[in-house]
Formats: sequence, C-alpha cells, structure tokens
Amino acid sequence: MARMTDAFYIRDGDEFVASVHTRGPWSPRHQHGGPPAALLARAIEAAAPGFVVVRITVDFLLPVPIDRLSVRVEPLRAGTKVRRLVARLLHGERVVAQALAALARTVPVAIVSPADDPPLPPPERGLPFEFPFFNEPVSYHAAMETRLVRGELGSGRAAAWMRQRMPLVAGTETSPLERVLVAADSGSGVSAAIEHKRVSAINADLSVSVYRPLDGEWVGMDCLSIYERSGVGLADTRLHDVRGPLGRALQSLIVEART
Repeated sequence: MARMTDAFYIRDGDEFVASVHTRGPWSPRHQHGGPPAALLARAIEAAAPGFVVVRITVDFLLPVPIDRLSVRVEPLRAGTKVRRLVARLLHGERVVAQALAALARTVPVAIVSPADDPPLPPPERGLPFEFPFFNEPVSYHAAMETRLVRGELGSGRAAAWMRQRMPLVAGTETSPLERVLVAADSGSGVSAAIEHKRVSAINADLSVSVYRPLDGEWVGMDCLSIYERSGVGLADTRLHDVRGPLGRALQSLIVEART
C-alpha cells in the first residue's frame, strides 16, 4: 500500500510539484502522459461546475518534466448547454501540454441504448501485471495496480484493469474523470506490439470521450494498437468500469527506430 504522503503531485499554492511516481518509460526526467492529462482534466472540471466533460483531447507539446507545474484554463465558448474550455500545462512560462474539452449540462432522458460492448472479465479474475519497459523501479507503472484479463503483451490486442495506488494530488479526492485520464494514456502500453529495445511508439496526443462517470476505482481498457511502416500508429481503447463500457480513448502514435 502507498504511504499517505505518496501522490502523483503535491500542491504548493497555485502550482503542482510532480513526484517521481509520474515518471514515464522514455526518460528518467519526464512524466508519463497519464498524470499530466488528469491534472488538466482536474482544472477543467473545477472551472465549469454543473457541467460534465464529454470529450477531452490532450496534446503533448513537449516532454513534461518531473518538476513544478501550473495550469491555466480559458473559456472558448460559454454556452448554456455546451461549453468548450482549453487548459494549458506550464513549466515556468513554457506550455508543455494543453487540453481542449467539450462539456455539457445534462438532464435525464428516458432512453435505452440499442447496443453496447460486452463487459470485460472483472478485475479479481485478472493476472497481476507490470509493464516491462519502464527503466526505473519508482515510476508511473509502480504507482498503478494493473491486472491483465485478456490477451498478452506483444500481441497488439489486450485488455487490462488499472487503478491508482495513490491520489492524483496529495490530500484531495481523485475524481472519476481524473481516474480515467490517469489510466487511459496506458492504452498503447497495454496493447504494445513493438520491440521496445529497438523501436519506440510515443503518443503525441490522447483523446477521451465518455458518456457516463466511472463507477469505482478500477478503469478497464480493451486495447488495440496498429502500426504502419510510414511511422504512424494508432491505439484504440474501449473504456470500461465494473458496470460495463463507458467511453473510448484514442492515441496517435509516432513510431521510430531507436538510435
């Protein structure tokens, strides 16, 4: 179990100090995409009370350093039913990532979806799993509990459940949307089908659409990764919780040979 002081970020005034638990697989100095994506989602939710995020697209403009960060949110459209916000993640005055979100003010409606994805096997039936391509023992992968329920690493198609071992921001509750964003950027890793010692496949973005809030702590991901010889790939992830499907995540992949 994580210690009470463990978190992906520690808040210091208006800034957030990243911990080593945010560390990604590509560099010991840079973060995995999940925690910063969730930090942007956190700011967007706080800026629009009464609205729900239905789609958020995160563009990773630069590698996000494991350092002190801040978030700025600006409105793009302030409608009564639909709003659009942009949130920027800054390292000093440099924008390292930004998120464009569509939010809606919803009301219940008597309707039933005619079709849905089949549910995943539950987390308790999964096998404990740890991503093998992280180079440092204290990194994002160790801050997440992962259980594989379908397929295998290297197959290009696999399904897993993930949940945080610690909060996004120390001393605060992690929202359902934040939990989804922390995990969703791992879709390309769950379904990875590349030789990581020879090739890298870094996602330039993350786009998540959800049609209901996450129920519980576990985020289920049914993932497919596709690669082309042009150097472009796509990770397509169907998002689930213990009740069933709840949305979709897409990642554009830049595939390169390691030098």
